[in-house]
Amino acid sequence: MSLPTEYFDEMYRADGDPWKFETRWYEERKYALTLAALPRRRYRSAFEPGCSIGVLSAALAPRCDALLSTDVAAKAVAATRARVPAARVEQRRIPEDFPDGPFDLIVLSEVGYYLDSGALARLVDATVAALEPGGDLVLVHWRHPVADYPLDGDTVHDAFAGRPELERTVAHVEDDFRLEVYARTPPAARSVAAAEGLC
Repeated sequence: MSLPTEYFDEMYRADGDPWKFETRWYEERKYALTLAALPRRRYRSAFEPGCSIGVLSAALAPRCDALLSTDVAAKAVAATRARVPAARVEQRRIPEDFPDGPFDLIVLSEVGYYLDSGALARLVDATVAALEPGGDLVLVHWRHPVADYPLDGDTVHDAFAGRPELERTVAHVEDDFRLEVYARTPPAARSVAAAEGLC
């Protein structure tokens, strides 16, 4: 079973930053790698579910004409609204309340393993449907087991890797987390250098 909304509400009742996104070097470094992995300098319309308190949202917003950040927890939504006034921030539960798009960037950072396998399959379908041709999908997930979580990060990434509409353009794997970027095809994916006419 996917984790219920109450699980996250309780986390934020106990601590305004339960995963220490604001203070851990691990998180700061991971966000820097995530931003560096984005193939484009700027995006027209981005979607970031599971935004938590908006630390990554604040870094994404300057690179997006429009950013929709969502979270299932009301306290997280309020924190992100205060931190990132340029973003549209809404309370939504995925995959049930996945927006239609189209988006040229979707960032799934530390969200997939909260779902059970059925919900993950629906998330994959919804993500592929909402990502426009040529758009970029960013996946970032913790790889160590967590007793509360229905799935692990590698299982989440493997579910997306099996979709023929997605072509991987970036892969960064460490003991702690896995970071990948996929392009929605067609058209065929191109490297950053190829897109800039360097090769």
